[in-house]
Amino acid sequence: MSQKRVYLFGNGKAEGNAKMREELGGKGANLAEMNLLGVPVPPGFTITTDCCNEYYQVGQQKIMELLNDDVTAAVKHIEVLMNSKFGDKENPLLVSVRSGARASMPGMMDTILNLGLNDEVAEGMVKKTQNPHFVYDSYRRFVQMYGDVVLEMKPVNKTDIDPFEEIIEKVKAERGVKLDKDLNVDELKKLVQLFKAAIKERTGKDFPNDPIEQLWGAICAVFRSWMNERAILYRKMEGIPDEWGTAVSVMAMVFGNMGDTSATGVCFSRDAANGEPLFNGEYLVNAQGEDVVAGIRTPQQITIVGSKRWAERAGVSEEDRVAKYPSMEEAMPDVYAQLNQIQKNLEKHYHDMQDMEFTVQEGKLWFLQTRNGKRTGAAMVKIAIDLLHEGMIDEKTAIMRCEPQKLDELLHPVFDKKALTKAKVIAQGLPASPGAACGQIVFHADDAKAWHEDGHKVVLVRIETSPEDLAGMAAAEGILTARGGMTSHAAVVARGMGKCCVSGVGSLNVSYKDKTVEIDGVVYKEGDYISLNGTTGQVYAGQVPTKAAELSGDFKELMDLCDKYTKLQVRTNADTPHDAQVARQFGAKGIGLTRTEHMFFEDKKIIAMREMILSDSLAGREKALAKLLPYQKADFKGILEAMDGLPVNIRLLDPPLHEFVPHDLAGQETMAKEMGVSLEAIQRRVASLAENNPMLGLRGCRLGISFPELTDMQSRAILGAACALKKEG
Repeated sequence: MSQKRVYLFGNGKAEGNAKMREELGGKGANLAEMNLLGVPVPPGFTITTDCCNEYYQVGQQKIMELLNDDVTAAVKHIEVLMNSKFGDKENPLLVSVRSGARASMPGMMDTILNLGLNDEVAEGMVKKTQNPHFVYDSYRRFVQMYGDVVLEMKPVNKTDIDPFEEIIEKVKAERGVKLDKDLNVDELKKLVQLFKAAIKERTGKDFPNDPIEQLWGAICAVFRSWMNERAILYRKMEGIPDEWGTAVSVMAMVFGNMGDTSATGVCFSRDAANGEPLFNGEYLVNAQGEDVVAGIRTPQQITIVGSKRWAERAGVSEEDRVAKYPSMEEAMPDVYAQLNQIQKNLEKHYHDMQDMEFTVQEGKLWFLQTRNGKRTGAAMVKIAIDLLHEGMIDEKTAIMRCEPQKLDELLHPVFDKKALTKAKVIAQGLPASPGAACGQIVFHADDAKAWHEDGHKVVLVRIETSPEDLAGMAAAEGILTARGGMTSHAAVVARGMGKCCVSGVGSLNVSYKDKTVEIDGVVYKEGDYISLNGTTGQVYAGQVPTKAAELSGDFKELMDLCDKYTKLQVRTNADTPHDAQVARQFGAKGIGLTRTEHMFFEDKKIIAMREMILSDSLAGREKALAKLLPYQKADFKGILEAMDGLPVNIRLLDPPLHEFVPHDLAGQETMAKEMGVSLEAIQRRVASLAENNPMLGLRGCRLGISFPELTDMQSRAILGAACALKKEG
């Protein structure tokens, strides 16, 4: 345990830096680094990851005692830089409390915004800002978030609506408004009181009014979130050790919900879905960060290019786009110019694609986070190769940037283009994470997990996903959501998993209670098949056929780089000419094992093979082997030709013979007819071949010793194929 538990940052200075990920977590280290780079970051402090482990060792009360003096001094540090006071009624300071492990875990742990509000502080903020709607919007958000994260106010059943959202819907219904932002000040005040009453009724706990008590509750809740169910599952999936712990960063609040000159957003220095070198992202005017991630409102694009692409997919005219959904580049050109320059500087500094969060408060830009962005396998390869060509990284770094397990995504099937021309498009959404997915509709995460375990392929359909859905998202072939944009929870997590995802399909009308989704008047039930195209954002009815992926372009260049630096050559297992050809295309340096028993299972081959096995005389076996010889020779010729002189190891036939014979009545009758013998004779021969312990039966060389004519045929086939290829040059 290091002695220093709290690190300060703010006003261009920081006690930490980007190299201190182990102590400060990724978020804390990058907040410190951005300060040192001159990026506008709200001041704050980071409590180390060691303190998280200490929390689990000594308990909540003791960790509060150990941290008390440092946290008190750190809060004063923020007060000085923000010229305001935590808990003060006249000039109040509010803070956010955020998690941050050394490895990125988007959405898996908890965050609390607007902390420090109570009735008296809220009234003081109204006097200071003269903006009561903003103040009480922030207050109801704080009570809702604190109640959920710290006081654990959750839905009782999976089909229940979030208890806070249920209250909001009732208040909106009383006046007939549709959007949260349309609630007036009196309704926002009412929500605060209704939320507090619901918390008391459901949890038995009063909502804390003391800002210091609120702060400690939030810090400890973030520590607790390190061991929540979804975070544990995510760590298992990503190979992140439990002992790393999470840091806690406390920052002065900056507000994106102070009116039309304020906004919040998420952006990427390159496209996280396909790797295109295009700055992109989404923002919302007069909103806070969770609005963008949750997808409650339709986000707007940051760049003009992105906005026009979005409008084209959404079927929005250029006139309506400019009037209703302008890009930040058009609506806030000065802020956009600053944002664009900073994102370029950050990518250049970190030599990698950056995922950034920002807030604009009354025209002033603040950065809240930067991190190396999650990306799909295809984007990972393209970004690595592009950065190599741009001179930002060297060849070995380009190789190391590519996670082996994510390369697997590039080998998965994609939709057959011919099949797509006949497929029925039933909805259009945003291409949040590319790929092809087909499966049966399920609506709840635990159902997706259960169906998957029963052998079904499923598509998880949600209004919007949340971190609680992680297990179901992992089990699903793809994810489809009614809400959310390219930076929503569903999109970011799906890209990290390599899952196909289509988000923001506004035409979906999902009923969790009835387990149905209505699309343009057509109702689809749980268990119905749909297909998703995560590359185009299209949703199709039924099952759409797929085809195998191909090795080309950036992927081939990456594989060539791997060949250049490798010290280890890889051979494949291949039992057919087709398998050998595919392996060769993917760079195999020969065949480590051709298992000849796998070469006999096609219809004509298996009949001849069974005839050989079931014959009770040498003459009968040789007759059957004569039929097999041309098949074997053709297969070996195809395999050797695909390998083109590379080494091929062939294992002659050695399995238990009873694996090849027919055990069903229909198969036995076919063989009796084929060989001109009685059914009883075939059944006796099948019974005589059974082996209780095959490893002590005819495995290894013993089959060839028992039936040397079999070894003779296979040797002729192998050498004959090689000689034929030699003659052909």
